Amino acid sequence: MLTQPTLAGATQVLLTLLTLVAAGFDIRYRRIPNWLVLVGILTGFLWNLYSSGWSGLGHAAAGFGLGFALYFPLYLLRARGAGDVKLLAAAGAIVGPGNCFWVFLLTAVLGGAIAMVWLMVRGRVRHTFFNLSWIISDLTKLRAPYQNNAELDVTTNKGMRLPHGAMIAVGAAALILMVHFRIRVGA
Repeated sequence: MLTQPTLAGATQVLLTLLTLVAAGFDIRYRRIPNWLVLVGILTGFLWNLYSSGWSGLGHAAAGFGLGFALYFPLYLLRARGAGDVKLLAAAGAIVGPGNCFWVFLLTAVLGGAIAMVWLMVRGRVRHTFFNLSWIISDLTKLRAPYQNNAELDVTTNKGMRLPHGAMIAVGAAALILMVHFRIRVGA
């Protein structure tokens, strides 16, 4: 079961700065710089050490590990870029594992909604669902989906892509709003 998200004010600021700068780079250059995620990771570990002592290091490490583990399989399938994996791991180092999962979940839901609107505007819904069936078919045959369809590989420019760093920023902003407005989740 998901725990109710809580974030200290400074943690909210650090998460906002990291994800907004990453979103800006991803929108403009279609990449998230290594120096930025490294600063995010170090900041997350140092902030958690400062605010919670030695147990804070474990908190940061667990968040980092969870963020990495959630996106790394998608990277292997070429459904996410390496910068996206590192960005979620850096966000996890700042906010810890419970809140990292919230960022992941909110990014998936809100990013998916934004992607659907974008597909409708571009008239690509039908084509995208065809590609989705291709992906599912290849995965059930234990094949990487991009091997037979370069449009499915995020490392090429053949398919329609959204800057996922910006979607992570949307998920992070939604988490901060949930905490700020004390939006209750569950029973």
